[in-house]
Amino acid sequence: MTIKEAENIAMKFDKNNNPSEEEVFMFTEAMEFLIEELHRPKDMMYLGGYYYEIKHFNLALKYYEMAASYDYEEAYECLGYIWYYGRTGVKDYEKAFLYFSKMMEKGNLVASYKVADMYKNGYFVEKNIKKYEEIIEGLYPKVKDKRNLFDPVPEIFTRLAKIRTEQGNVEEAVNLYLYAKNFLAQRIKYSAFFGNLSIMKWLIDDLYKLIEFDKEYFDLFDLYYLLNTPHKISFYYNGELQNLQSEKEEAICAVCFNGKWYRDRDEFFKNASIKGTKLTTISEDLYDFEVLE
Repeated sequence: MTIKEAENIAMKFDKNNNPSEEEVFMFTEAMEFLIEELHRPKDMMYLGGYYYEIKHFNLALKYYEMAASYDYEEAYECLGYIWYYGRTGVKDYEKAFLYFSKMMEKGNLVASYKVADMYKNGYFVEKNIKKYEEIIEGLYPKVKDKRNLFDPVPEIFTRLAKIRTEQGNVEEAVNLYLYAKNFLAQRIKYSAFFGNLSIMKWLIDDLYKLIEFDKEYFDLFDLYYLLNTPHKISFYYNGELQNLQSEKEEAICAVCFNGKWYRDRDEFFKNASIKGTKLTTISEDLYDFEVLE
């Protein structure tokens, strides 16, 4: 394998929404070859990010730490996440705070709201809600006009929305949630990463605690609300009727889409597709949503 061949394999893989086992094998081999030959931290981060997305966290940690050994700043943020959530089975809030603080000092927005979270929850540092709110309030002006879909606009907007809710400013909270929802929906079209889907789920759950659900007008991501209880729903794609239902099974609702069952709404949003195309990538092309019962 040559460097050019390896780079071409990685480029093709990046555009492949449904890779085969062979394609995954070729991709990981190509990336390991590039790392061995070129020692580029960006390749280490790319491979680590792939493993993080498919929840092979030990391998993600390996490549993030490899990139950090080159003082690659993006690696510190990712290592903060590894230790904050205990992705490899052990939470270490001291390490998480160290990594996030290091990046916060450099102006990293993601690391900044994670430091805020640690003050909110009292993780490693003493719990300080005022400090949490000050950091989030300070981040809002820095992100409110950003348009890059991978800037942490939804993450900061939803945190500020909760603050506004607690302050009794429901109208502003709702507007923040709605803006975050539209922004995040665009991001998910390109990256249905489990973290993005989780943010959307929590956002929808919180939004509909503040406003009444409109059964006459809703979209794909509003299904997070409907599929949490038993419902039958229909919608259209390319003129073809799509059928969806949720049924209570013990503590959760299983979801059936066009005859295929999913364990819960999380699995539905992660895997549901029409003729091999995931719903999350064509959300804007789905229409005429209707609650049947």
